[in-house]
Amino acid sequence: MPVYAAGGYYYPEDSQGRLQDELKQYRDAGYTRFKMKIGGAALSEDISRIDAALQIVGNAADLAVDANGRFDIPTALEYGRAMRDYGLRWYEEPGDPLDYDLMRALAEEYPHALATGENLFSVRDVVNLVRFGGMRAGRDLFQMDPGLSYGIGEFARMIGVMEQAGFSREALHPHGGHMIALHIVVGLGLGGSEAYPGVFSPFGGYTPSCAISGGMVAPSSAPGFGLEEKPDLAPHIKSLLA
Repeated sequence: MPVYAAGGYYYPEDSQGRLQDELKQYRDAGYTRFKMKIGGAALSEDISRIDAALQIVGNAADLAVDANGRFDIPTALEYGRAMRDYGLRWYEEPGDPLDYDLMRALAEEYPHALATGENLFSVRDVVNLVRFGGMRAGRDLFQMDPGLSYGIGEFARMIGVMEQAGFSREALHPHGGHMIALHIVVGLGLGGSEAYPGVFSPFGGYTPSCAISGGMVAPSSAPGFGLEEKPDLAPHIKSLLA
């Protein structure tokens, strides 16, 4: 299954240098696609951070950016105009997750892939996104999180809404970055998995037995979600059983 390494947060000191070091670590671990944060600094600084990241990543089509819902419509459009010539992998969650008008306005102007949905938890939310959010089949991506939605049944129904609206389930790259999301991505044949190899311990990232190579990941043959194989998580699981 395709996988990308998410992170790229802001650092209080030597932010660009530490960003590059972080991306190098992910690259050395077998990841070939990456995601970094934007929206926590001035636009000019964020553009400089993207340039610094691309010195490590190389191909802009392998780097996504995530605004964590920070922008209003004018700011989202301003960032889109500043980034449009890069051809980034995607521009994620530019505004409030329920601001479908913002997504529609941005989709009308920004020529490259947009991504959203990690904070949509129900079928009705996804219905409204495909009706009013301007999502473009074959280009834009959905990111509903199976761990945050109202159960795996509701998550499967969200996929049904996408497919009925003309979107492939391969356009769904769930937010999560943990073992549970990975197994759901593989089991339901979705488009790819997110990983958090450097943050959100002990849940973020995968077990050592998950093979990561050339931007692809394969879960191990461990029963269930394989959580017990994660060294930093196993002691906490064991303590619950004591």
